[in-house]
Amino acid sequence: YTDLAAKYRERRDMLMHILDDAGFRCFRPQGAYYIMADISGFGFADDTAFARHLVEHVGVAAVPGSCFFSDPRDGSHLIRFCFPKKYETLSAAADRLRKLNK
Repeated sequence: YTDLAAKYRERRDMLMHILDDAGFRCFRPQGAYYIMADISGFGFADDTAFARHLVEHVGVAAVPGSCFFSDPRDGSHLIRFCFPKKYETLSAAADRLRKLNK
């Protein structure tokens, strides 16, 4: 498990950097395999609209944060990205997320 934890840490740090560069405000997980990111600065009505935009126009999938709250409004400014991916997949996501800054 030590090796697995180290590999997850590397991927977490890589995705944190990618998301930061793309303009997200991220919350560093302490033990989870996903990153919650604040989307308030992107100007979308809610997390579902933003997640749909990511898939349709950017080519990156994320889960709307409202799915994880008993009152969906509490998570409507968040989306969740998972990082247990191949490095190539994370690099491709970085290339695609650069479209958000254009």
